[in-house]
Amino acid sequence: MKPFTTLTSVVAPLSVDNVDTDTIIPSREMKSTGRTGLADGLFAPWRYTHAAARTPNPDFVLNRPEYANAEILAAGCNFGCGSSREHAVWALAEWGIRAIVAESFAPIFYQNCIRNGILPIVANNHALAHMAGAEVTIDLARQVIVRGATEIAFQIGEEAKTMLLEGLDAIDLTLKSRADIDARTQRDRQARPWVYLS
Repeated sequence: MKPFTTLTSVVAPLSVDNVDTDTIIPSREMKSTGRTGLADGLFAPWRYTHAAARTPNPDFVLNRPEYANAEILAAGCNFGCGSSREHAVWALAEWGIRAIVAESFAPIFYQNCIRNGILPIVANNHALAHMAGAEVTIDLARQVIVRGATEIAFQIGEEAKTMLLEGLDAIDLTLKSRADIDARTQRDRQARPWVYLS
């Protein structure tokens, strides 16, 4: 995964609560189990007036020219609720979204974001209103969102921060402790050799 250090982008406002994963990527849009080929179906119920014909809805935020290259999405409460499908995060990532700022996230979706290189930031209504539609810079190391002279601090767990800063998935994170794992295995092999008989 690409490390997340700083990101400067316009913020696309999607001020809707309870956006579920079936809205983010409907099941009918998932043609494979892979991580690619999903961006076309992202927000299909909202992006298209006629999904089958792929007629763009000009009123949907990601179809508007000023947000065509937005890498930050500002959302409401409980973003990513519903099923635990990881395809929702894959679709957002393939589209180009690198960060989502919302009042709250569904817990599984939040973890899926981190494990796939998208930074999920919890922010209050005031902060969301201040940045929606504006160009901001997210500095993950400092844990701030910067708009002009204003800085908005955000919280993130240390493990999640490390994964994003270093571009690690869950396996990569585990392998950072490989020396400790190998040392423990060697100690265990000496203490219980019968376990390792084949």
